[in-house]
Amino acid sequence: MRIVAYIYTDPLLESVPDPTTWGWEIDQVYQDLAIEVSGKKLVKQPLGQPRSQWQQLMEDCQTIPTDGVLVRQLEDLGESVQAVGDRLAQLESLKVGLVCLDQLPDTTKGILETIPQSENVQAEMLQRLQEMQMAQRSRRIRQGHARNRVKALPPPGKAPYGYRRGKSSYVIDRSTAPVIKDFFDQFLLYGTVRGAVRYLAKRYSKRISVSTGQRWLANPVYRGDLEYQDGNQIRNTHDPILSRDEAAQIDRLLRRNRRLPRRSASAPRSLAGLVFCSECQSSMTIAHVTTHRKDREYLYLRPTQCAQKPKCKAVDYDAVLQTTILRICEDLPKAIAGVELPDMTRIKQGIGGAIAAKQALLDQLAPLVKTGVLDQETADLRAYKVRSEMAELENQLSQLPPVDLKATVQTVSIPQFWLDLSETERRFYFREFIRQIDLVRQDKSWEVKLVFFFSPS
Repeated sequence: MRIVAYIYTDPLLESVPDPTTWGWEIDQVYQDLAIEVSGKKLVKQPLGQPRSQWQQLMEDCQTIPTDGVLVRQLEDLGESVQAVGDRLAQLESLKVGLVCLDQLPDTTKGILETIPQSENVQAEMLQRLQEMQMAQRSRRIRQGHARNRVKALPPPGKAPYGYRRGKSSYVIDRSTAPVIKDFFDQFLLYGTVRGAVRYLAKRYSKRISVSTGQRWLANPVYRGDLEYQDGNQIRNTHDPILSRDEAAQIDRLLRRNRRLPRRSASAPRSLAGLVFCSECQSSMTIAHVTTHRKDREYLYLRPTQCAQKPKCKAVDYDAVLQTTILRICEDLPKAIAGVELPDMTRIKQGIGGAIAAKQALLDQLAPLVKTGVLDQETADLRAYKVRSEMAELENQLSQLPPVDLKATVQTVSIPQFWLDLSETERRFYFREFIRQIDLVRQDKSWEVKLVFFFSPS
């Protein structure tokens, strides 16, 4: 029994599948490749004929007895209902069975038992032709979107807040761009999404949810880039609202905030979400008590889920804060001195060299098109993939630390530096270095132990 497979792939919509991964033993694989050209579908094959491999398959079936043809889906047989019907008729005239992977039941008995039922299978396939019209219409729409991706045009849909749709790219909306720029500046200043959301509501009467604010912060459109449904990014497609340095800082703050308990990133106190009781292993929350006339306020740190009996007592907030400042000034230089930091200069040079190599590939495409080695459509598709790879490398480069950590430590190891900061500013800097503050209890006293992000444990 001879079983062959036929694959039809549009590289704009999907990657070329591996011809050997069918799950069954296949005698031969025929593969056609489609490419969009000026809105019309042509097939680039060595012989220059439409679906040349399908034609070869039909010729082979006339000379070599073939029992069945295996395809991934019925739509692979043609671009229209009429084309699919014609190719089904060709198979029927040659008495060759057809098996579609997307029509096989979950408990497949095997291709040997399925092919003798080819007449019934083909009858069922013909009943699906009406349904296939909708699937092919959807495919044509996706192909149009794919052509826009290759040309680095904006995806379909409404432009993000702060932009409007131009002829070939997004254009900054001068009426709304200052609002979103102010939102980004607030987040960069205080490192809290909720605070920036509250600022917009108070300053501009622009009310958004916290989840919307998080999407704004992570949206590559505001960095001058486009991200498509397939996950690929193309850089520098339109004017940005954020600079590259600001975008890298935002990404770093978002990663830092994800490690903190919910709402701690926007808490008004600098120790919120950082302190843990070493006795009961519980996180500690900040409680405030006022006097009868509310002219004074006292702050305490108390465990949230203490299982000890009696429960661990609350601790004065200001005392823990002052001790934390002294400890960070003493422990941070020692911790940095004992850590072998990576050579950021060499890492940046390596990524920069990879980016330069990708750029050299892009520069070679235009001469190849001019000399006729590549057609314009293939060159556009290759350029799209190379630019996507460059965007990944540039994202890696932007996420590297912008400054020398050892040089920064000399400044933050001075107690007066911390005392001159407000609680909001102190909250920002604490979370740059401290992963956790352990409150170690000793009889009636206690001490503070700091766990830095770069600590081995």
